[in-house]
Amino acid sequence: MPLTLDFMLLIRLFLEFCRVGLFSVGGGLATIPFLTDLGERTGWFTSGQLADMIAISESTPGPMGVNMATYVGFHTAGVVGGIVATLGLVSSSIVIIIIIAGFLEKFRQSKAVDAVFYGLRAASVALITAALLQVAKIALMFHETAPGSVVLKYELFYWPAIILAVVIFVLVKFTPLKKLHPICFIGLSALVGVILQL
Repeated sequence: MPLTLDFMLLIRLFLEFCRVGLFSVGGGLATIPFLTDLGERTGWFTSGQLADMIAISESTPGPMGVNMATYVGFHTAGVVGGIVATLGLVSSSIVIIIIIAGFLEKFRQSKAVDAVFYGLRAASVALITAALLQVAKIALMFHETAPGSVVLKYELFYWPAIILAVVIFVLVKFTPLKKLHPICFIGLSALVGVILQL
């Protein structure tokens, strides 16, 4: 019986990430709204764990969406789960690329194809904007309050994280430090987070 349950879990991992890969037009950031929905529906990870996944995926080599699929799969079903989730994410893209490559020469000058890609650009912007808002909510706001407690509006925000974000933004945009490699800012933010336990 446990083998059947594990097998069913692997099938679900593959299908869920196949769906994420199929509809997340625009790259890794576009997967975040789908992963948020996935976490809420399956209970495989919390919003806090999603924030950790985003931070780790952005800080490690490789495409963000693939890193996040591997992380969720591993967290849910071990090494095999990581492999299955990753294959699920990339399989739909591979199939679509193979299909498009076969017809690309024929439809390269098609106005209908141009119109489809024009619409996909708008969808990408919308998905990335939704991802930005979700990441900001996860990183900059409190999520847990005691039942029945009264929370003032300013208490909803996690001020140390907001101050750190503003300081990093100012350093990157308006000081000579903007010439530093982004890895320096990632490392500095991680160090500050460890020190302040953000």
